[in-house]
Amino acid sequence: MSETLIIDGKAVAASVTDEISARAQRLLDEAGVKPGLAVILVGADPASQVYVRNKGKMAEKCGFNSIQHTLNADTSEEDLLKLIEELNADKAVHGILVQLPLPKHIDEGKVLNLLKPEKDVDGFHPVNVGLLGAGQSDKALVPCTPAGSVLLAKRALGADLSGKNAVIVGRSNIVGKPVAQLLLQENCTVTIAHSRTQDLPDVVRRADIVVAAVGRPKFIQGDWIKKGATVIDVGINRIPAPEKSEGKTRLVGDVDFEASLPNAAAITPVPGGVGPMTIAMLMANTLTAARRQNGLSEEPALF
Repeated sequence: MSETLIIDGKAVAASVTDEISARAQRLLDEAGVKPGLAVILVGADPASQVYVRNKGKMAEKCGFNSIQHTLNADTSEEDLLKLIEELNADKAVHGILVQLPLPKHIDEGKVLNLLKPEKDVDGFHPVNVGLLGAGQSDKALVPCTPAGSVLLAKRALGADLSGKNAVIVGRSNIVGKPVAQLLLQENCTVTIAHSRTQDLPDVVRRADIVVAAVGRPKFIQGDWIKKGATVIDVGINRIPAPEKSEGKTRLVGDVDFEASLPNAAAITPVPGGVGPMTIAMLMANTLTAARRQNGLSEEPALF
């Protein structure tokens, strides 16, 4: 029996960012353009601080101009919207990312909708959502986690996913819906399953590709996975880890990883799977945005 392929998201992300670095250098040499990424953090949420710091480090590593705006948690919605308008108008800023979640007194929808769609490197603006839904992902900025998930599936299965049965567990606007659109464009037969799906285990058992994005630790059981399936686990859940010592925690995905190994042909670990790809694809979107905003033709797709 062949061993399960553990898909190394760190290694794939490193290969992607190496290519982005090379392309960014070419852009600077040939057109004098340095991609600029502005990240806005409101408040002092520890997890958000880590994410923002990692995004900034990766932007610098790729040769981008990295700008961070850290605002107090009590910053008014008006002041945040004013900052976004300034960044929208700044020609040296090609990508703007507002770290979520925002404090409760700020309307996330209003903030995200104010972003210029061409600078919305998270891919959450309704214009980008609409382009992706219309099958025009070549004109959109595609959400980073879904894009990274599809790339990892291709690394396991090859570039052609045509005819594969794909089941996505989770229907969020951030992962479930956009990853379904991307897999449809890859000519997969796509099912979006969720908490109200009847006979969910049987639905998952039909899948050649399982994308788990439900936000519940070890929700998908090992015996739900079809023999030979590829499993992309988007979940990041922190659970108690008393074996480490009292009060310690560890990260697990939405799939019971160990129990899935006998059936899965390939699976992403948590951590070290989809997570690194999210930041890599953010860099890809920023580079794409910089080329488009300067009227330059795009280079071949990374996936």
